[in-house]
Amino acid sequence: MPALCSLFQSVVGFMFIEKYFNTLAAGKISFSRQQASDFAKQVADDFNPLHDADAKRFCVPGDLLFAVILSRSGLYQEMRFTFSGMVNDNVALNFPTKITDKAVVNDDNNKEYLHVEVAGQQATNPQLIEALIKAYVEFSGHTFPHILVKLMAENKVMINPARPMVMYQSMSINMLRLDVDSVHLQLAKTSLTIEGKRGDAWLEFDLLSNNEVVGHGKKHMLLSGLRDYDQATIDNIVAQYNASKANYIG
Repeated sequence: MPALCSLFQSVVGFMFIEKYFNTLAAGKISFSRQQASDFAKQVADDFNPLHDADAKRFCVPGDLLFAVILSRSGLYQEMRFTFSGMVNDNVALNFPTKITDKAVVNDDNNKEYLHVEVAGQQATNPQLIEALIKAYVEFSGHTFPHILVKLMAENKVMINPARPMVMYQSMSINMLRLDVDSVHLQLAKTSLTIEGKRGDAWLEFDLLSNNEVVGHGKKHMLLSGLRDYDQATIDNIVAQYNASKANYIG
């Protein structure tokens, strides 16, 4: 078993994700602004201005933390990720390399940024893990505007255009099978519950391989500063987002 674990960690460690973080002394990890921004735009197709390298209120994408966890610790049948803090650039973080039941990502001051819970068997297939990372972060990166705008319109609310706050709260995965090499993601259900100026958005999805459902998942986001829906304002927000993407590609 030790030999198998060692082989698994070495294979997974050479995945595409490596160029988006820095490995420091004692196995700690940090992210530069450029690395985090490149991951958001190049892998997740996410042009949230909070992930721009020159953003005043910059933060590392939560999906990059998720990707590093899977690349270092592996995939389990059941996983739950709870985000508790925004990661800035060049913060030295402690990531687990093995998870028994639960683990945290924290800094040397014991500030926690991510809590992870796992159960069931562990996958040892780097092709599956890489496919899952790419499928999920691409889906997650398209949350705005592709999914959230429709959800807000249906509920006649919208985020504050002057300070659009959409916080990644948690995500869970339940794999029905681990003996597959490829996987893609399909949106299954969305919902938004509103309490005052706060909204809780839930995005449920299926994981498929060769047209067979091999897992399920759910993403939870907090929307704050909600106000009445205005189509012209939303159109302007989406136009700015698309312009940022076009400018980057151009």
